[in-house]
Amino acid sequence: MSEPYPPARTETVRLTVSQAVVRFLAQQHTERDGHRQRLFAGCFGIFGHGNVAGLGQALLQAELDDPGALRYVLGRNEQAVVHTAVAYARAKDRLQTWAVSTSVGPGSTNMLTGAALATINRLPVLLLPADTFATRSAGALLQELELPHSGDVTVNDAFRPVSRYFDRIWRPEQLPGALLGAMRVLTDPAEAGAVTLCFPQDVQAEAFDWPVDLFAERTWHVARPVPERAALQRAVEVIRSARRPLVVAGGGVIYSHATEALDAFATATGIPVGQTQAGKGALAYDHPQSVGAIGSTGTTAANALAREADVVIGIGTRYQDFTTASRTAFADPGVRFVNVNVASMDAAKHAGVTVQADARETLTALTEALAGWSVDDAHRRRTAELAAEWEATVEAAYHPATPSAGEGGRLTQNEVIGVVNEVSAARDVVVCAAGSMPGDLHKMWRVRDPKGYHVEYGYSCMGYEIPGGIGIRMASPDRDVFVMVGDGSYLMMPTELVTAVQEGVKIVVVLVQNHGFASIGALSESLGSQRFGTRYRYRSSSSGRLDGDVLPVDLAANAASLGVDVLVAQDGPSLEAALRKAKASERATVVHVETDPLVDAPSSRSWWDVPVSEVSTLSSTQEARAVYDGWKAAQRPYLAPSDPSA
Repeated sequence: MSEPYPPARTETVRLTVSQAVVRFLAQQHTERDGHRQRLFAGCFGIFGHGNVAGLGQALLQAELDDPGALRYVLGRNEQAVVHTAVAYARAKDRLQTWAVSTSVGPGSTNMLTGAALATINRLPVLLLPADTFATRSAGALLQELELPHSGDVTVNDAFRPVSRYFDRIWRPEQLPGALLGAMRVLTDPAEAGAVTLCFPQDVQAEAFDWPVDLFAERTWHVARPVPERAALQRAVEVIRSARRPLVVAGGGVIYSHATEALDAFATATGIPVGQTQAGKGALAYDHPQSVGAIGSTGTTAANALAREADVVIGIGTRYQDFTTASRTAFADPGVRFVNVNVASMDAAKHAGVTVQADARETLTALTEALAGWSVDDAHRRRTAELAAEWEATVEAAYHPATPSAGEGGRLTQNEVIGVVNEVSAARDVVVCAAGSMPGDLHKMWRVRDPKGYHVEYGYSCMGYEIPGGIGIRMASPDRDVFVMVGDGSYLMMPTELVTAVQEGVKIVVVLVQNHGFASIGALSESLGSQRFGTRYRYRSSSSGRLDGDVLPVDLAANAASLGVDVLVAQDGPSLEAALRKAKASERATVVHVETDPLVDAPSSRSWWDVPVSEVSTLSSTQEARAVYDGWKAAQRPYLAPSDPSA
């Protein structure tokens, strides 16, 4: 019997691997709730010998052939442009992101910190690092890692533990499967993080006959998983049994557009709501059930209710150690947890009742199932009283009896935050990531819009602030973006101010100069280490230590040299005037202000577990260890009963 005729050949187009990647990325879309958008807003890139003739050529060709297909933006630092892409993805609720192309070697490994930040924060970004030759025709390659025990390991293998998906394209035939696998992860809220596709530089330039269908428009539908009926019923039973319940709202509430559903749930049940760093904005600061930030950097209101809570309802939170105050926040001996999350890993934490589902769908279902049930009036009154006490504390910090109460008449950081908060509009965005300000903002910033607060505190990466602010403004051109950054974090990555100027991206950078690491200085002092190594000082010729005069660093001049406008403030009125001028401008502006780093924000009456030396000859360390041992005794594993009848 004769063999059947082979099928007709699929229509193909001949492109290089890089050209195929660019064409494919331009055709990817996401859709949720009927709203469809491009998945990739563009591609950031810094070119070197590993990608200039591959992805660089492909991006140039695309820009000339179809300018709207995949926008290219030149950055100044590979880590920074990953931060910009990640901030953009967060501002877009994980429905859009950017790709990032880098050269081989140091260009690639510069992205590692950004990759870790993305994965820890559950935010999608596509990384396209160049790699060594697949054919090994040239070697040892410039910037190639040579190992005596392995011939197929490159520096890019370092991305494996910090990526949610990793692949290396050794041959063109592998590209379609790798691209589809990457898109699956990037568009899955439970799997989102850094996706790394490594491209050997010879493969980037290799031509192949691709099926035309690979480049057809593709829409990735982002689902809203509904809660399983039995899981919902278990959650309802636990909540109905509660006398002092508390909601912990995380970033998942905002990403799933569940803020209105949370408002309805809290209003109907009277359950107070504490908010994580990523979840701040889930309720407006003045909502009757809002008690603000929770945990190590929380409000006294939220932390008092957390200590008393008999049921904790975590919605879209991963229970990071700051949220749980290193597992000391929830002190009731019988406390139980209900965890709502799209990710099974987070839903199962603390042995709680697991509801693996979308936050908005679950909150809506819980509100319906709990119809007619509410906390008692005493719990509502306590919530209101505690919230009012904290607001009075914030007001006193924003407006102290003696303005510019710092040493030498300098402003305090509390006052700076207050002025920025009051000058900014409700829809404007405050940005921060590292130092003392994230904690101070978490406690005190009066957030009025679900997207008005953007503090990266999963990785708390110094240097994130300026590139992150650029990403947010690119994602939200109708919002002003106020970047709050200390001198230590500014010095890590000021280079992206050049990118802001290049792209005409307006951000307002509030540069707080306190001549050192205020956050770690305060932590060092509390741990008995006397602020060692945290101040920017000359090395003293007499002591040999870094305890001389303040360094003559002019960060305002540095910022001006990078092309932005610079305004200098000395006190509250001049700071307010500078901020209003910056807000009215269309250009990126840095507002420089000196502060006193020794004036702390109001206390959270909470704790963070940072071990203290068990033995020491320093009395300051001995005293700190005694305090540490007291808190350590209060830690608990939170293995709460999951059975509502237990």
